[in-house]
Amino acid sequence: MTKLLAPAGTLEKLYWVSAYGADEVYFGMKNFSLRSFAGNFTFEEAEEGLNHLHKLGKQGFITLNIYPRSNEYEELKKTARRLEEIGADAFIVADIGLISTLIETCPKVPIHVSTQANTVSSQTSLFYSKMGATRVNLARELSFDEIKQIAEDTKGKIETEVFIHGSVCFSYSGRCAISDYLAKRGANKGQCAQSCRWKYYLSEETRPNEYMPVFEDERGLYLFNSRDLALYRFVKQLQEVGVTSLKIEGRMKNIHYLASVVSIYRQLLDGKEIPDEKCLELLSRVSNRRYSEGFMRNGQVNENDYSTDLAKYISDAEFIAHGTGNIKDDMREFKVKGNMYAGETLEMLTPNGDITSLTLPNPILCGDGKYREVVHSSDTAMLDKNLDEFAMLRRLREK
Repeated sequence: MTKLLAPAGTLEKLYWVSAYGADEVYFGMKNFSLRSFAGNFTFEEAEEGLNHLHKLGKQGFITLNIYPRSNEYEELKKTARRLEEIGADAFIVADIGLISTLIETCPKVPIHVSTQANTVSSQTSLFYSKMGATRVNLARELSFDEIKQIAEDTKGKIETEVFIHGSVCFSYSGRCAISDYLAKRGANKGQCAQSCRWKYYLSEETRPNEYMPVFEDERGLYLFNSRDLALYRFVKQLQEVGVTSLKIEGRMKNIHYLASVVSIYRQLLDGKEIPDEKCLELLSRVSNRRYSEGFMRNGQVNENDYSTDLAKYISDAEFIAHGTGNIKDDMREFKVKGNMYAGETLEMLTPNGDITSLTLPNPILCGDGKYREVVHSSDTAMLDKNLDEFAMLRRLREK
């Protein structure tokens, strides 16, 4: 059975993605992860998160996917041993030396090869299998036919994992030097400054100090920006060819994004028929740079996948509030993220995938016991106690 693997940049996000249907959750520690600014986990948080997942019959994978220097190995081994003790279900690793070291250090913990290792062939996948790895996350640059061939060639020898949704790096599966060069922040050490999203101009050597935008609009050139990946059309096909796990990118995304995206792919994996147009409509509720199928069709991206219109994020909805586990005076507490107006009707998403409308009371009872016409960001609102503690409220934008 194909599983759904979701990201968690914090312990809170782990609870949300597990509630919305992730079978597996991946997260990083304070060190040795390729998302240094995601929040990440302490050992105590990792233990709590793993215990929570295990109670639900789910698994937690820890990213140790930097390319470490020689002097970092001893600390990595200490970290790995501690994670083994608290129940880590797998380590996600990119560097061959570290794969070998962790297999020796923590032989009971499965090794999953990160997409950062750029695996694009059956031969490389089988090599990792011989090393002792149990799963390989294939590079995003593969077509569906290539993924199918690898899944067939490696069946029973090593599991395959495919990125299904999220941001795409300009560089080959994330091996980028631009951030290091321009911002002194090493992308391969978890500190990517997203330099490929910056605004660039061209200059010509015989005309110093003349900067020429290759303009298709007034904002300049955003040549390196790529559309976000959204492979909802391929879920059933990837299941059929035996891909083990479909992975969502986004350890730095907020809980509204994660819940919304996990919800769609959970339903698709469970066999629910959702028209492509509806999938796109619902995925457009969250922040995105427009969507693409990447290399899946024929191993080549569309020329529109790198374009000047991708410089800013867009979304068709505003995240307004989310439920919590707190019940007070028979009312459910909601944390407010965007201004909430008494009497307005919002769209509500719940973990079972249902999308309904909710009309707010007028006035709204707030967490401090006062009634207000407007509840501002960072305040709390008390709503019907029967609403799900993981309910999401959002306001649709006018088109």
